Amino acid sequence: MACATHELCRQEIRQKAKFTMELFNKSGVLVAAVLVTVGVLIGAQAKDDMVPPASVIETTARKLNTEGNFVAERRLREWAGQGSAVAQRELALHYQPDMSRRAEVLHLLEEATRSGDSLAASHLAQLRAVAPNGSIDDLKEAAASRTAANNWTRY
Repeated sequence: MACATHELCRQEIRQKAKFTMELFNKSGVLVAAVLVTVGVLIGAQAKDDMVPPASVIETTARKLNTEGNFVAERRLREWAGQGSAVAQRELALHYQPDMSRRAEVLHLLEEATRSGDSLAASHLAQLRAVAPNGSIDDLKEAAASRTAANNWTRY
């Protein structure tokens, strides 16, 4: 009877050890999957932090201007915040008709000009030439005419 009890104990210990090993293997696979997922997310974030070429930014701006796509506006704002002169210019041109954003338009155009964007410098000079003293009516007229001309000849 003692041998039978020992044999039952041994079988129970083997079953518990086998269960523990299976559980350990499953948790190891889970940890590996989590690490791979985190690596992919970090890689995607690093890719999102890069400012794309000017052609991609201008295509995004075109999508914003034609469709009013809020995702495109968010991307342009992100790129402008990262210092992209093209994104700053395109965002300023999009905001130009809205007089409540006049200060933001001027700031974006000034930043893009400082970064060496000649088109931003041209738009900034035209805005200042039309309204050197900042007359609201002159600025509204300039914004409307520049936006209309911009939409026809730009793309």
